[in-house]
Amino acid sequence: MSAYIIVDMQISDMERYKQYMAEAPAAVKAAGGEYLVRGGRFEVMEGHWQPARIAMLRFPSFEQAKAFYEGELYRQARAKRAGATEFFNMVLVEGVAAPVF
Repeated sequence: MSAYIIVDMQISDMERYKQYMAEAPAAVKAAGGEYLVRGGRFEVMEGHWQPARIAMLRFPSFEQAKAFYEGELYRQARAKRAGATEFFNMVLVEGVAAPVF
C-alpha cells in the first residue's frame, strides 16, 4: 500500500535551500519515491491552516518511505537544508487501498 510524505515548510535562505533541492530528488528516487507536489500554487479551501510551501511525495510502502528518511542519501541532503528554513514540518501517512466498484 502506498505511503505519502507531506511537508509544510518556510524557506528562509533560498540559496542554501537550493543545495538541498539539488540532492533530495536522488534520495527520493533511490527509495522508490516520486514527487507529487513540490511548491506550486495552492488555495486553502477550509480551516485556518496557512501553509507556506507544500511538498508531497509518494512511496510504494510505509516502510520504503521510512527507509528514505532514515537513509544515508537523505541524511546528507538534510544536512544541506540545515539553517535554510524557518520551519520544516514533515508527516508520513499510509494510503488507503483503492475501493473496488
